[in-house]
Amino acid sequence: MNWEQIEGKWDQAKGKIKEQWGKLTDDDIAQINGKRDQLAGRIRERYGYTKERAEDEMKAWENDSRW
Repeated sequence: MNWEQIEGKWDQAKGKIKEQWGKLTDDDIAQINGKRDQLAGRIRERYGYTKERAEDEMKAWENDSRW
């Protein structure tokens, strides 16, 4: 699934994002509001990941998500 599709299904994606990255708060999810770069930044902040690791995890999640 590409990010445009995820943005279009943001209400559904929020729960799946929360399952994948449980350290993200509801406020984090609300502030992200479908923006991929915002999600990457919050993952980096909450998990202490490098930019590359956050991107790798997000790409894997995008490819593995079953909608």
